[in-house]
Amino acid sequence: MERLSKGSKFYLALVMVVLYAPIFFLIFYSFNSGDSMVNFKSFTLEHYKAVFEDDRLLIILMNTIIVALLSALISTFIGTLGAIGISSMRNRKLRNTVLSMNNVLIVSPDVIIGASFLILFTIVGVKLGFMSVVLSHIAFSIPIVVIMVLPKLQEMSSSLIDAARDLGASQRDILTRVIIPFIKPGIFAGFFMALTYSLDDFAVTFFVTGNGFSTLSVEIYSMARAGVSLTVNAISGLVFFVTIILVLGYHFITTRKKTGVRN
Repeated sequence: MERLSKGSKFYLALVMVVLYAPIFFLIFYSFNSGDSMVNFKSFTLEHYKAVFEDDRLLIILMNTIIVALLSALISTFIGTLGAIGISSMRNRKLRNTVLSMNNVLIVSPDVIIGASFLILFTIVGVKLGFMSVVLSHIAFSIPIVVIMVLPKLQEMSSSLIDAARDLGASQRDILTRVIIPFIKPGIFAGFFMALTYSLDDFAVTFFVTGNGFSTLSVEIYSMARAGVSLTVNAISGLVFFVTIILVLGYHFITTRKKTGVRN
C-alpha cells in the first residue's frame, strides 16, 4: 500500500507537471523583454502594459466578462430550476431520459454545438454578435449547472420537505426557505463552472460571433494566427490568473460554509 501510495503521488505529480508546465512556460515568457520565446533577455512588464494601453483589447475583455457573467447568472437560474424539476419527476424512466439528454449536451463536441447554433440563428434571423454569443453560452452552460445542482438535491432528505409542509409552508416557502438554502453550494458550484466555461470557450463562440463583436478567446486565436507575439502570452497569463482567482474564491466560499455548518 505504501508503494502504491508513492507511485500514485508520483503519477499525480507527473500529470500536474505535464498540464501546468506549458502554462507556466507561456506566462514566464510574457515577462520577456525580447520578441520571442527562444531566449529570455530581461524582465519587463511592457507586454502587459501594451495590453492595458490597447483600447480594443480592453473592450474585448469587457465583452468577455459581461457575456460570462450574464450567461452564468441566467444559466444558473434556469439550470437550478431544471435540476429541481428533474429531481421531482416521479417517473424514473422519464427522469433518466431527460438526464441523459442533458448529459449528451455536455459530451457533444463544441464544433457540432457551434455549427448547430450558427444554423439555428441563421434560420431564425438572429443577428450574429452579442446576443447570439450570450444565448449560445447560456445554452451550453445550463446542462453544467444541472449536473452540479442535482447531487445536492439527491442528498436532501424528503423529511425536510414533509416537515415544512406539516408546519404549514407553501410551495414557494419550501422552495425559497428549504430547498434553495440546502442546495446553495451546488448553485454556487454551477455558477462558477458556467462562468469559467464561458470565459474559456472558443469553438462555440467562434461560430456565433459576428463582425464588430469578439471575445478574448477568439481574439487570441486571431492574434496567434498572425504570428506568435508575447502580447498573446500576456493576455493568456491574465486570463489564467483570473481563472485561478475564481477557483480560489469558490474554494474559500465553500470552505467557509462547511466551517460554519460544523461550528
